[in-house]
Amino acid sequence: MNKTKRKIFETSMKLFAEKGYDATSIEEITATVGVAKGTLYYHFSSKEEIFNFLVEEGIKLLQNSVDIKTAKFSNYIDKIKSIILIQIKIVAKYEDLITILLSQFWGHEQRHQKCRKHILEYINQIENIVIKGMEQGQIKKGDAQAVASEIYGLICSSLVYKTRNNEQEMDMMKLYKEFENTVVEGLRVK
Repeated sequence: MNKTKRKIFETSMKLFAEKGYDATSIEEITATVGVAKGTLYYHFSSKEEIFNFLVEEGIKLLQNSVDIKTAKFSNYIDKIKSIILIQIKIVAKYEDLITILLSQFWGHEQRHQKCRKHILEYINQIENIVIKGMEQGQIKKGDAQAVASEIYGLICSSLVYKTRNNEQEMDMMKLYKEFENTVVEGLRVK
């Protein structure tokens, strides 16, 4: 991604997170970036295309991070722990992206449906790991879909935790240890 496209991407992400998709205009994006509309339209055909690009790139980031990290472990509890840590790190680094994903999950418009589709694909990725862990006898038998949704929900709770504590910098390891003690221990076969 070239410098101008990256700047449009980052600015749009910040504006969408702060003001919401509907309240953010193309004019505001171009003014904040400092480019002409023609330059923006050279890189993106519409605000909707910018939004779709944000969501797709964000989910790809999560999915690729999970693929890389979980491949390093043979134990499925360790895979789940790595997913939790990845999600906490993503929240800490890409809070605006997570805010957008969470705010656009509900609704009936095309962007809501696309956002939901991508998030559900990510949750399915986690679910497949949970299912394999259950099959291997490393994770307690149960509703794999519910467990995967709960793990994804850690993104939400991490963001709420950060906001409630007015933290500029979240203590990722402290939060991770708390999730490890509650969520992971609940999945462990004893």
